[in-house]
Amino acid sequence: MAKSIHSMIRVLDEDQSVAFYKDAFGLAVVDRLDFETFTLVYMSNAESEFELELTINKGRTSPYDLGDGYGHFAVSVSDLDSEHARISALGFTIGKIVEFNRDGSLLARFFFVTDPDGYKIEVLQRHGRFK
Repeated sequence: MAKSIHSMIRVLDEDQSVAFYKDAFGLAVVDRLDFETFTLVYMSNAESEFELELTINKGRTSPYDLGDGYGHFAVSVSDLDSEHARISALGFTIGKIVEFNRDGSLLARFFFVTDPDGYKIEVLQRHGRFK
């Protein structure tokens, strides 16, 4: 069977993006591959083997157009309220906590935070299918 190993996003400023993912989600750089025209930075933490791959195209000065095809990537946390307060205190662009119910039962509690390039990251309370 296939195993999910990473997701890639293109970022404009390596240092700013690495700092965001470190501060917001505790991700650390586990590998950095530098090429002539681009750099790949792989980030993860002890919670999962899954990695976020940041691609930095050298010489690019204008932000990426995210278009209407990108949705979001998601992380789960054990204490959503504490994480919402912590990430808010860091000064990042963050949405309110939403409770999503289905058939009278809680399906999910979550909020979104926006990274320096405009990507949305969903932060979900560990519950039900969202482990």
